[in-house]
Amino acid sequence: MPLILYSDSSPNGFKITIALEELGLPYTLKHVQIDHGEHRQADFLKLNPHGRIPVLVDTECDITLFESAAILLYLAQKSGRLLPEHPSEHWAAITWLQFHAASMGPILGQRVYFELFAEQPCPEAITRYRRLSEELFSTLDQRLANHPWLAGNSYSIADIATFGWTHILQIIDFDFSQHPHLTAWHERVSQRPAVQRGIRLPAPATGP
Repeated sequence: MPLILYSDSSPNGFKITIALEELGLPYTLKHVQIDHGEHRQADFLKLNPHGRIPVLVDTECDITLFESAAILLYLAQKSGRLLPEHPSEHWAAITWLQFHAASMGPILGQRVYFELFAEQPCPEAITRYRRLSEELFSTLDQRLANHPWLAGNSYSIADIATFGWTHILQIIDFDFSQHPHLTAWHERVSQRPAVQRGIRLPAPATGP
């Protein structure tokens, strides 16, 4: 199979397994176990010198990609799916994908670190990232109040990217249920068979 995915059970990893399952593209999955330091081994660093998953290798085209947003865009372009053709929805999908990459992922990643993994509590940082995460939940909720999907009427890579994090938030008990439109959207995405398959690959996520 020409597509090889190097991944682990994380928000960024689940985005790509979900997309591949949605698209029905054949691929080989290589489990990079971050807890065992496999992302710092020399062979993996040749694929991504920053030492992070996921990495997608398209052997047929001699293309190696890292950064989940770039991989999602590549898969959408390669398949001609999950990125709407209509210009307004096409660019809405890209806009919300970039919102995810620039705001949602970094903010929630920092919140997870300070609340769950920091050796010394930092109340100021916890307060800051809780406030910022509530602001981004509110932004998403407002968008979804009048649209079934982030791009508009079409399910897209923007929904997949965003769900990668909302799935993990529920596992670690970061509550966003006070945002009804975001919560309803999360439930719609979670019922998709390809999503249910994707979040089990390479293994289901667990709490800290």
